[in-house]
Amino acid sequence: MMPPRRRPSSDYHGVRAWPSGRFDAEIRSDDERIRLGMFDTAHEVARAYDAVAWRLDRSRRTMNFHDVFTREQAEMLAPPVITREQQRRQRELEQRLLIAERDEAMRLEWARCFPEDVAATEAFYAQKEEEKLFD
Repeated sequence: MMPPRRRPSSDYHGVRAWPSGRFDAEIRSDDERIRLGMFDTAHEVARAYDAVAWRLDRSRRTMNFHDVFTREQAEMLAPPVITREQQRRQRELEQRLLIAERDEAMRLEWARCFPEDVAATEAFYAQKEEEKLFD
């Protein structure tokens, strides 16, 4: 005998309620889970779920709202969805920006502590520019 299926914790397909009172959903696409994020209402996340279901060419029977007849309508009613790959890329970009900010802060600190190095570097590149002009 099979165990009973777990019932959803909201009235919408694919939507889960959290103890905090917020709602989330995720939908699977081939080998990837697309997490839709947290929403204040089950209705909002159900609209987002339907928009993704349209994008994945899912059957309309699995969707929450039957008043949407086109993918464009579904996307207009739902917020954009961010995949894990997009989240990973965003984290990498934020990390690179943080490193660049640290590098700039260290460069400014070095210039403050060792102005003679800055002057020597500027003189070196000025001399190289002059040499290019006369070559």
